[in-house]
Amino acid sequence: MSFEGKRLVVVGGGSGIARRIAVDAHAAGAEVTWAGRNPARLAEPGIGAAFADLSEESSLKALAEQAGEIDFLVTLAAAPANGPVTTLDRDAVTRAFDAKVVGPLMLAKHFAPRFREGGAMVVFSGVAAWRPVPGRAVMATANGAVAFLAEALAVELAPVRVNAISPGIVDSGAWDRLGEEKDEFFRRTAEANPARRVGRPADVSAAALQLLANPFVTGSVLHVDGGGRLA
Repeated sequence: MSFEGKRLVVVGGGSGIARRIAVDAHAAGAEVTWAGRNPARLAEPGIGAAFADLSEESSLKALAEQAGEIDFLVTLAAAPANGPVTTLDRDAVTRAFDAKVVGPLMLAKHFAPRFREGGAMVVFSGVAAWRPVPGRAVMATANGAVAFLAEALAVELAPVRVNAISPGIVDSGAWDRLGEEKDEFFRRTAEANPARRVGRPADVSAAALQLLANPFVTGSVLHVDGGGRLA
């Protein structure tokens, strides 16, 4: 898959998935800008770094102005607000929806007039929307909203294509916080998944690049979860 001459902006600096998408797109020939709240952490050879905070519209407007005309936009930030409903903090819930729903809407607002012909946008949902569990009500709801956001933007921004990816459990670095429990969690997840393994950033990156490149897919959710939503 060649991205020669294409310009891609990736928003979301907190995961190994974002890094892998930026690196793989650059390797395929794209000019890539990777944006997040801490640009100093986004250093990759040949890839530009920029500031973006999905809770601050002014930073997204500035990012769009800095980027100029683009072909592709990917947003995959997250700010989980996990815990029982009875203990939820309103500010944390707002941050979760800023990262997953409101921020991507504001990105669409400021980037919409900047897409070249054949342009496409990918937003990130997650398997929690299809497998809600206690303590994950905010995550499930925000990720579910992303699926509908992709459909709505696909209609409103047409002919710009908009799709969503819903990853499952991916060894992206986000689960390192489990410490010694991580390996056991991954083992149990792999046993339950029809694919019999957890995901890798490369799995999700390949799916993202395919959605960006395919000119006849829009308003869809691609589940990259090893069948985890079915387990």
